[in-house]
Amino acid sequence: MSQFDYVKTRREDVRPISDKQVPLVRFFLKWATRLQVAGFRASKGRIMNTFPGGFPVCVVTTLGAKSRKPRRIALIHLPIGEDKLLVASQGGMPRNPAWYYNIRANPEVQIMVDGEEHAYLARQVSAEEKAELWPHLCSLYPDFDEYQARTDRDIPVFRCRRTNAG
Repeated sequence: MSQFDYVKTRREDVRPISDKQVPLVRFFLKWATRLQVAGFRASKGRIMNTFPGGFPVCVVTTLGAKSRKPRRIALIHLPIGEDKLLVASQGGMPRNPAWYYNIRANPEVQIMVDGEEHAYLARQVSAEEKAELWPHLCSLYPDFDEYQARTDRDIPVFRCRRTNAG
């Protein structure tokens, strides 16, 4: 049984990612993301704008937690009203993705959707807010439920509100 009562998928129904697979999965995600970000940004969102399954993409620019250099990641576009949601799922791997730490250190982000980039302020949602948002998140990308079932990690969710800058 999942420690998160809003998760419908059971752990025993999910294929785990073994410790041996983690480096390969991380390597693939890193290079696939770089390629997707490059194509998406170069075309202003006209190409490489979906993930497998047809899920729409946004490109999030963060500042490195230590380097303060711009870092870009392609994520599933998760709108909620005027806000955007970011889910640090990384497929349910045991650790948070690097971009999670960047946003925690520097919550001012840029999000590009449909060729337009705007400034947002990211805030990690509480456990209660995450539970409330979970049905909406899974309606946009059903695999989130499987990812949370796969890991003991409480997958972080950020809510991003557009700022006047950018």
